[in-house]
Amino acid sequence: MRPSSSNSLLRHADIPAFLVTSLVNIRYLTGVEVSAGAVLFTRNRIMLFVDPRYREVASKVAAGCTVRALDDLAGVLRRIPVCGCEAEVVTLAQKDRWRKAFPSTKFQPKKDVVAHFRRSKDPREVRMFRKAQRITHEMLRRVPSVLRTGITEREIARKLRTWAEDLGADDLAFDPIVAFGAHTSRPHHHPTTRAFKKGDIVQIDVGARFGGYCADQSRVFFTGKKTSQQERAFTAVRDAKEAAERAVRAGASTHALDRLARSVLKKFDMEQYFVHSLGHGVGLEIHEGVTLSQKRPDQKLLRSEIITIEPGVYFPGKFGIRLEDEIVIR
Repeated sequence: MRPSSSNSLLRHADIPAFLVTSLVNIRYLTGVEVSAGAVLFTRNRIMLFVDPRYREVASKVAAGCTVRALDDLAGVLRRIPVCGCEAEVVTLAQKDRWRKAFPSTKFQPKKDVVAHFRRSKDPREVRMFRKAQRITHEMLRRVPSVLRTGITEREIARKLRTWAEDLGADDLAFDPIVAFGAHTSRPHHHPTTRAFKKGDIVQIDVGARFGGYCADQSRVFFTGKKTSQQERAFTAVRDAKEAAERAVRAGASTHALDRLARSVLKKFDMEQYFVHSLGHGVGLEIHEGVTLSQKRPDQKLLRSEIITIEPGVYFPGKFGIRLEDEIVIR
């Protein structure tokens, strides 16, 4: 949820002032989409700095913010002795430039300050996501109708983009994964001119973006009789996904969910073919917030957080299967 006040963010960051320069974080905090700008949090005050192109829109949209010219930022910063900044955004080169431009200001990198607030979505954010989710469902529903001999992976990818726009999406949330046959063994395959032929296994991973918010879903389509290995792999992935989904709730451990899905795959002797995380958070970005992996820090899921569950198994040179849906945590 967005910080209720400037002071609530500063308390969380444990800093007297905090500068936000990430464009996606600026949009999250103010509702204003800019190509250049900054948000400065000081005691009892939030200031949005934009160039003249965005001044009119910002003045109407950015409730609770004082809107100022971007050129004013330097003068304001020079009067602040200690200011936090986004550790995951500010580069060493940028920090060095700030140090030279503002010698009297000490910049302290703070990690995941805005990300902390972005994890739990407010009702409006959930509505935007639900619309993106519905659009994505419809896009995937249409896929079988265009799987005809000769159509290429790239042509399907173009159709997905066209469908998203026709259905009212802002755009796709990411470049879609469209894979035929043995290409499905590559988790992040880029569509090629490989043509579809009857009997191919088809993997689609796609998401629409609506109101800035992303959806992310994966489906597999069988266009012929499944082999025994494909049948067994599909059952393993489906069972792992359903087991993890049943365990998802506020307070659930990301490590525990990952272990659970892998334990199901292990019963099928397929755990070793699951080569990525179980899922991730989604929102204004396609990957944000938590990662459901034992290779990342263990975190507890939050109420109104949106995550994906996406187990998959991949047999190099043969085929792969991934199933993915999003969940709003209750």
